[in-house]
Amino acid sequence: MLAPPARSREDGVPVGVIETQSRLPQSRGSKIDLGRDLFHDRRISASLTLSCASCHDLETNGATSRRFDRGISGRRLQFNTPTVFNSVHNYRLGWEGRTRTLKDFAIGTLGSEHVMRDRDRSAERFAADPRMFARFEEVYGAGPNRTTIADALASFMSTLVTPAPFDRWLRGDRAALTPQQVRGYERFKRAGCASCHQGVNLGANLFQRRGIFHPIGGKGPDDLRVPSLRNVAVTAPYFHDGRVASLPGAIRVMARSQLDLTLADEDVRDIAAFLRALTGTYRGRPLRQASVRE
Repeated sequence: MLAPPARSREDGVPVGVIETQSRLPQSRGSKIDLGRDLFHDRRISASLTLSCASCHDLETNGATSRRFDRGISGRRLQFNTPTVFNSVHNYRLGWEGRTRTLKDFAIGTLGSEHVMRDRDRSAERFAADPRMFARFEEVYGAGPNRTTIADALASFMSTLVTPAPFDRWLRGDRAALTPQQVRGYERFKRAGCASCHQGVNLGANLFQRRGIFHPIGGKGPDDLRVPSLRNVAVTAPYFHDGRVASLPGAIRVMARSQLDLTLADEDVRDIAAFLRALTGTYRGRPLRQASVRE
């Protein structure tokens, strides 16, 4: 099973360590394998043109490099796509935090008029596929339906965790971070970034108002879920509307708008270096920025 994240406090800041996946029982492994195949299957969308992987590229960063991905109708989605990696540790899912569990998130996404617009057609397609029907029967004792499809997807997504150098450092491996990254972590805490970006995912566990001290601009709700900073160095562009293209730029905007700080160039470089220590690995390979595909 997926080991729970270790929790501790680092100089008063609650932090968590992401653990690697231990050996799975065969029944859970079969469910995860089914979910993995569903994640990449375009039959899951009404148009047969989109899969979960269309917006969540597991070969790169668990998202894309577009400001806005496009849904079933070809129209831009409302928000920039967050990475799917480590989402199992999020308090709420999506920028507006409308769902609490990966299963509910999958149900909502599949049924969304703007994303997959499934309306249970995918269950009919998989039921008509003898091989897929047999796999659902093996795992669930029943054929495919909206609930079992979402459950299999959630089981797979729960395995998408990316341990990073920062996790090794928290466990006591002081060589895991460079001196600059350690300085960046200290500055990250002193500046107040950790007041919102803490916990296992360094974020994604509370809501916050945008532009507390200075307006950020752009359209969108005033209150949004604080995003996780894990893999942030490879998941540009940034913010709910993808308005900032660079990591240093995002650091400066957040410092001014949320903390009323104008950071020195050296501080920005050090914090950016620390954030790069949050870039993890998946299947033994470091995550990387996705290429821009329009």
